[in-house]
Amino acid sequence: MNKIIAMVRKELIDAARDKRSVMAGLYYAIGTPLIMCGLFFVLIGQLTSPDDLKITITHPDKAPDLVRFLSNKGISSGEAKDTELKAIELIISTEYAEQMNQGKGAEITIVADNSDEKLQNSIRRLEKQLQAYSAEMGSLRLIARGIDPRVMQPLKVNIHDQATTDSKGGMILGIAIFTMIYSVFISGMNLAIDTSAGERERNSLALLLSHPLTTRQLVLSKIISVSLFALLGLVLILLVSKIAYAFVPWQELGFSVNITSVFIALMLIVGIPVALMAACLQLFVSFMAKTFKEAQSYLTIVLFVPLALSMAASYNIAPDMLQWLPVSGQQQALMDFIKGKDLPMLQLLVSTLGTLAIAVLLAFGMERSLKSEKVIFGL
Repeated sequence: MNKIIAMVRKELIDAARDKRSVMAGLYYAIGTPLIMCGLFFVLIGQLTSPDDLKITITHPDKAPDLVRFLSNKGISSGEAKDTELKAIELIISTEYAEQMNQGKGAEITIVADNSDEKLQNSIRRLEKQLQAYSAEMGSLRLIARGIDPRVMQPLKVNIHDQATTDSKGGMILGIAIFTMIYSVFISGMNLAIDTSAGERERNSLALLLSHPLTTRQLVLSKIISVSLFALLGLVLILLVSKIAYAFVPWQELGFSVNITSVFIALMLIVGIPVALMAACLQLFVSFMAKTFKEAQSYLTIVLFVPLALSMAASYNIAPDMLQWLPVSGQQQALMDFIKGKDLPMLQLLVSTLGTLAIAVLLAFGMERSLKSEKVIFGL
């Protein structure tokens, strides 16, 4: 045990000397919550107080009431503020007034490029207001003919939303959990590559094995070192998220996002086996690569697997089997917890045991591979 502790201290000291490489892995943990909060600030501002929409209205004199209705909704005639934004044109038929007086369907045409992503929200906003005006005019026509507009609504649907403010905020925290789990894989990646493929390129790996140190002790010390950096990234992203998310005005959307101490503790407990698996996976792949750059390329591809599992769990686009798999199982359990549901202990236990089993298998694989001269010398 003393030898393992000494090796872990040696790995951490070596990592601390290369501050740029270490910080490159931790930048994700620090910067991601800040970037997400900035995006949420912009999104909330657009949803709560959308900018006035300027469109081109052809023949506005034929439908002054419609033009006035749109103007009250923030849609008026004029040039778009963004010169790169293509104009949206609303063409009012020259027979609009006559068709309205006769109780017919008055024709209007929206001319816009619906493939332009910058225009899609504006087009939907215009269509929604036109539908609202159409429904209002339809009700007035029925009233004018002595018919109650409610006749056209045979069903009166009442929606009782049982979601609380915290459970609604859980949808946002579900995305945050995805970034937290992925930070475990990102934070220790540079150290994993440097302490495996990097040491082999510097010819220090063979020197380490020449000491009175078993291969298992060497593997365990490297796993512990990388896992510590992975957990450091998790701690940082949790602390930054707890501080940064408190400044976002969630109440304007009708819910709250609270990163509680209980959630942080649970996240750290769940993150330990994930960190061990991430460390074993990254070290195993790095040892299999012959050069430092080759290890970087391989890990970029390999890390797509936990990324895909985590994304599938975040957006609920995968079968129920994912709740029993590593990474996705832990993430779904955490999402149920923050939404106020009972913590699925069986699901969490199975996925955690699967995570630890993969870590153990990869550790034994590393121990066996380091007994080969081809791996040690990169032949």
